[in-house]
Amino acid sequence: MADNTQKMSYQAGETKGQAQEKASTLMDRADNAAQSAKESAQEAGQQVRAKTQEAVEGVKNATGMNK
Repeated sequence: MADNTQKMSYQAGETKGQAQEKASTLMDRADNAAQSAKESAQEAGQQVRAKTQEAVEGVKNATGMNK
């Protein structure tokens, strides 16, 4: 009986450890996805900023305000 209880306790511990490892892996993946999304948004913002600046310079040149 004690052997069976020990075996069940061991299996419960194994299952808990596996669940914790899976949860950790999922959290790491979510963190990586969030970081990637943040970097993509920053890059898109920089591209928009650059295009806007180009447009402003184009308008200044066209209207003679850039002299």
